Amino acid sequence: MKKYEFNTTAIHGGHEGFQPDSVVVPIYQSVAYPYVNAKEAAAISAGEKPGYTYGRWDNPTTEVFEKRMAALEGMDAAIATSSGMGAILLLAHHLLNEGDEIVSSNQIYGGTFCLFDIGFKKMGVKVRWVAKPDSLEEWTSVITPQTKMLFVESPSNPNLFIADIPSLAALAEERDLPLVADNTICTPALQRPGEIGADIVIHSATKYICGNATSIGGIICGSKELIDGLRAVEMRYLGTSISPFNAWLNIIGLEHLSLRMERHCVNAMAVATFLEQHHLVNSVNYPGLASNQYNKLARSQMKGCSSLLSFEIKGTYEDAVTVIDSLKLIVHATHLGTCKTIVTHPASTTHSAMGEEQLRNAGISPSLLRLSVGIEDEADIIKDIDQALKKIE
Repeated sequence: MKKYEFNTTAIHGGHEGFQPDSVVVPIYQSVAYPYVNAKEAAAISAGEKPGYTYGRWDNPTTEVFEKRMAALEGMDAAIATSSGMGAILLLAHHLLNEGDEIVSSNQIYGGTFCLFDIGFKKMGVKVRWVAKPDSLEEWTSVITPQTKMLFVESPSNPNLFIADIPSLAALAEERDLPLVADNTICTPALQRPGEIGADIVIHSATKYICGNATSIGGIICGSKELIDGLRAVEMRYLGTSISPFNAWLNIIGLEHLSLRMERHCVNAMAVATFLEQHHLVNSVNYPGLASNQYNKLARSQMKGCSSLLSFEIKGTYEDAVTVIDSLKLIVHATHLGTCKTIVTHPASTTHSAMGEEQLRNAGISPSLLRLSVGIEDEADIIKDIDQALKKIE
């Protein structure tokens, strides 16, 4: 699909040669596939002949999703997983051994933080946190001979830190380390980390890729060697595979991804501009704003700044609760990237397991609210926020 542009690939990618053909990719809701004979079974299992073996590591529907995502990210191959967290776990299990270390920005999703801070300890892997992830010197200073990968989430959830991916990629290459980039917030419609140096790109497909909050899924995009290795080994025993139905829902989501992301960006910019000028708001984190410290960097790497933003109100935790509970249109949920506008209080929900010190280090205060701006009419979103903020005047 490399000869086609983004939207064409998002609609047709991975569907070529699918048999029997159909307008919509079929759902192969099956755990196994009959072999013609024992010789064929052995050849397929050994990778000597194309074919499908068992639903935990391959499926025709899932394969279309994987090929489409790889093409959209400009990577060689991809492997779909049960969730975004499943993608990170699968990749880490493949790359890391007991005694190894990783270097990661501290500006990451709460679930990822817990996996690194709690789960990796159980695996005997140490995480070295970069407290100032916009400083290349800080990254350089914490790399050790035991470091096996660099991890960055850009834009980050919830404070919208933007990483200088080309500079990090140069550092990773210099130290012969893979750079792993979480591209969940932008999606390939707005940013392709692989084209600016990242070696591996991961997604929580649950968010913008699916786009309508109906399914959990994740994906890893990288070299053919990496993906073949993941499929041949870890995927067979970790059980992190995506269901065929969820893969199908993500295929459908990709068909209109670009259109949704354009509307998300327009609405988010309007909401961020409104909030920046509001007398009850201390600060707004949205790289699309000219006043944002990452605006210039974002424009150099991204086609748009997506729909996630956060803002700190002039008040306490109780005031933040009042604002959330006063919203009428906007949904209060621990989710993002869907067509509906969603509000979350990170300190008490998505990032609560980080603890007070880590929350403070990550810039997540008790009065910080996160908005995933949907694709409703922007005027309605702004009116709802305005009336809710007036409750704390």
